[in-house]
Amino acid sequence: MSLVRFHGEPPTHLTFPALEELGLPHATTTRHCPQVTRASDPVAPFDGPGPEILTAIGFNLSKMVYLNQVHGDTVRRVDGGARGFVGEGDILLTATPGLPLSIFTADCLAVILVDPRHPVLALAHVGWRGMLRGATRRAVTAMSEAGAQPREIWAAISPSIGPCCYEVDGPVVGPLSRVFPRAWTRWVTWRGEGKWMLDLWQANHDQLVAAGVRSEQILNPRLCTSCNLDLYFSYRREGSAGRLVTLAALPT
Repeated sequence: MSLVRFHGEPPTHLTFPALEELGLPHATTTRHCPQVTRASDPVAPFDGPGPEILTAIGFNLSKMVYLNQVHGDTVRRVDGGARGFVGEGDILLTATPGLPLSIFTADCLAVILVDPRHPVLALAHVGWRGMLRGATRRAVTAMSEAGAQPREIWAAISPSIGPCCYEVDGPVVGPLSRVFPRAWTRWVTWRGEGKWMLDLWQANHDQLVAAGVRSEQILNPRLCTSCNLDLYFSYRREGSAGRLVTLAALPT
């Protein structure tokens, strides 16, 4: 089974078949999904009433929850009373069926985490700063506090910048080596002259496993936003040209 399924021609969004089998409504848009803009405090992240494509999937965008994302590890737990903008943070969590959570990205990771047996859902926005703060592990911890079991969690990583394109330098690698002194060398490839290629996919996979998530339940299609500008937005290559949105909601 392919890790992802593309929908539309040209593709407007993708889904993860393994999450579909769990009955989880979810999607990550491409650059061909109209009307998606960036999320910002406190402006609604869509132009107009919202993309018809996402509404057709089954998301009630009038209930969609989003954050002012700041590259940290703050968790916002929301319930059925939440709507729209819910403050600053990078992790959304809910146990309420039918409440759409959303994360906006253009190179950073959007990670969907769900425990289908003890219904808890989280979405996390993770770049290198969030990884340094342990954002993915924090998401798993918060889910556990809400009743989830780490070994029951499925995690899916949306298209994001890959180690093929993500060049970093000392201001990134220095803190990385201090926070993860034993692991950081597995996540970088030296390019010479103070440059390294950083593998955020592997780093977050390892952090999820360290938090108790089973390796075989981490879905990473390794789709690079920077390599595939025909499908995705890349902040490094295009600046603020647009954003991908990853949405998910517990089944009703």
